[in-house]
Amino acid sequence: MSSAAGLKYWVGFSKIPGIGRVKLARLQEYFSGLEHAWKAPARELERAGLDSKSAEVIAVLRPKIDLEREMEKLEQYKVRVLTCESPEYPWRLKEIYDYPPVLYVRGDLLAEDENCLAVVGTRRATVYGRQVTEEIVGDLARNGITIVSGLARGIDSIAHRAALEAGGRTLAVFGCGLDIVYPAENLRLAREIMERGALVSEYPLGTKPKADNFPRRNRIMSGMSLGVLVIEAGESSGAMITAEQALEQNREVFAVPGSILSPASRGTNRLIKECHAKLVQNYMDILEELNLTIIPRQMEMEELLPADETESRLLEQISHEPTHIDDICRTSGLGAAVVSSTLAMMELKGMVKQVGGMSYVLAKGVRGKNDETGYRRVTS
Repeated sequence: MSSAAGLKYWVGFSKIPGIGRVKLARLQEYFSGLEHAWKAPARELERAGLDSKSAEVIAVLRPKIDLEREMEKLEQYKVRVLTCESPEYPWRLKEIYDYPPVLYVRGDLLAEDENCLAVVGTRRATVYGRQVTEEIVGDLARNGITIVSGLARGIDSIAHRAALEAGGRTLAVFGCGLDIVYPAENLRLAREIMERGALVSEYPLGTKPKADNFPRRNRIMSGMSLGVLVIEAGESSGAMITAEQALEQNREVFAVPGSILSPASRGTNRLIKECHAKLVQNYMDILEELNLTIIPRQMEMEELLPADETESRLLEQISHEPTHIDDICRTSGLGAAVVSSTLAMMELKGMVKQVGGMSYVLAKGVRGKNDETGYRRVTS
């Protein structure tokens, strides 16, 4: 186990490019610890088993790294350092070949996070992708599954938010240092995740979000998880890279099917077609495949009665597929002003939801008049 004093040497080596788990293990074995390795000349590093280039890189960069200052910055940002020897280091991540020797963490990793699932997908989520993510991820979070994603725009951010709104836990894995939130628009979301989960990175503070960091980041997301759920992904995308890495790591891969006409679903549909992923229609498909217990929930049916004939007529025109307000006006025979004001009131009541572009859907759990149970909402 790494001592508190010895952590700074793990941090120092993490700042040197090309020094990963295998090379660190050689140094530890030869020098009986990283402190002596940090101070050793290049020739001695070569005798420990490093190639001449790696030894030279260490010798050149080492004097430029102020270990004490690095530890002060970690304390300033409330970042904990977990080495692969730490008891808190995710044990499942150590099953993959190239696991990171060091993880930086803001927030808390709990024992319950062992049951975690990575959720990935396109940065340009469709209305369908958003609905599916909110529905499935929310149900998984309510059943004790920690959601792992990458804080990117689109499906990642929607998944984190859905987990938080369901009262669950979520972990965000960064492709940069934890002192940089990328994209910056997700700063508030990142702060919320720290309160109900953790931000995780293998990259030391100050590391910029370079493009080639993210494929490596993805291996951590899949490696620490029971499996990966892909919701909307193009055929050549980061989400598909994560799915491929998950398969290489012997993790389960799940995919939500989508329209054959949607570019956003070509990757997920191909995963299913080629039998690389299990088709998912709801959260139970995932829990059953992973052999996890579904937490029984007391379900209550709350009847939602239209307040008047206007609400009744509008509900008849709305389903779980987006319907534009112009179409609602046309099919209901009501004027635009009446429809707009009534929909606003119905949204406040939790009966409908605007999904962008002035289109509306029935709110989650609300069943339309054509459903055999009438207007009802399921609440937990």
